[in-house]
Amino acid sequence: MPGPKALDPSSSPRALIGAELRHAREAKGLSQSELGEPLFVSGSFIGQLEAGTRRLHLEYAVQIDEILDTNGFFERNCRALAKSKYPDHFAEAAEAEAAATAIRHYLPLLIPGLLQTPAYAAALFRTYRPTAPDTVIEELVATRMERAGLLADPTTPLLWVVLDEAALRRPVGGAGVMAGALRHVLGMARKHRIIVQVLPFSAGTHAAMGGALKIMEFADAPPLCFVEALDTGKLLDDPAAVARNSLTFSLLQAAALPPEDSLTFIESVAQNYEHGDQHP
Repeated sequence: MPGPKALDPSSSPRALIGAELRHAREAKGLSQSELGEPLFVSGSFIGQLEAGTRRLHLEYAVQIDEILDTNGFFERNCRALAKSKYPDHFAEAAEAEAAATAIRHYLPLLIPGLLQTPAYAAALFRTYRPTAPDTVIEELVATRMERAGLLADPTTPLLWVVLDEAALRRPVGGAGVMAGALRHVLGMARKHRIIVQVLPFSAGTHAAMGGALKIMEFADAPPLCFVEALDTGKLLDDPAAVARNSLTFSLLQAAALPPEDSLTFIESVAQNYEHGDQHP
C-alpha cells in the first residue's frame, strides 16, 4: 500500500503548517484518527489540515500544541495567518477554493465571483454598501479579481458552473455591465477554460431551490462543500453531506441546458443587452 502523498510546504503558508503538523504527529507516533479524537474531529479532517485544504483554527492549534508538545508553534502561526481579505464566513472556503483541482458551483441569482468582471463586481459591492467610500469598493473589487486569478492557470481548477437564468436576466449595473459580464463568461467557455450550463426558467422546480452550493475536489484530500446564504456560510466535510450536495449538483446538471445550447442562450441574452444599450 503506498504511503501518504509528499507535501509541498513551499506552495503556501497553510501548506507549510500542514507539513509541520504531519511531521509533529508522526514524531509522536499518532495516526490522523488518534490526533483527531481528543479534538472531536475526524481523521479525515486532520488529513485536510495536513494537506492544506482546511484552515487551522486557533482553538485546534492550542490543543494540538498541547498534544504534540510543539511549544506553541501552531498557535503562533495560526494567529499570524488569521487575518484574511475575505469575510469570516467565507475565508476558509476561499482558501480551499485556491487549493482545489475541481470546483462545481451554482448560484441562484448571481454570476459566481470567479467569473465576474470588475464592473459587475463593483456594481454588486456598491449595492451592498451604498455609503462606502469609493476606495473601499475599489479594494473589494481588487480582492475579488485577485481571487479570480486562479483561473489564469490553463487547466486547474476545472470549473463547472450552472448559471440560473435569473442571474442572466437581472441587470446588475445596467445593460452595458451585463453585456460585458456575459461576454466574459462566453469567452472563458469558448476558450475551453470553464464549462457552463444554463438552468432556464422553463426547467421549473429543481434540486437546489433552497440556495447556492459549491463543491470542491482536491488531489490529496476528500471533497468539501460550501453552502451559503446572506452573510453566512458553512464549509461541510461530512461525507454524507458532501454526497447529498454532489447529487444535488448532478441533478442541476441534468435539468440544465447542454453546454453548447447554454452558450447559445447566453449569447442571445448578451445581444439583448447590447441592443438595449443602442436603443434605450
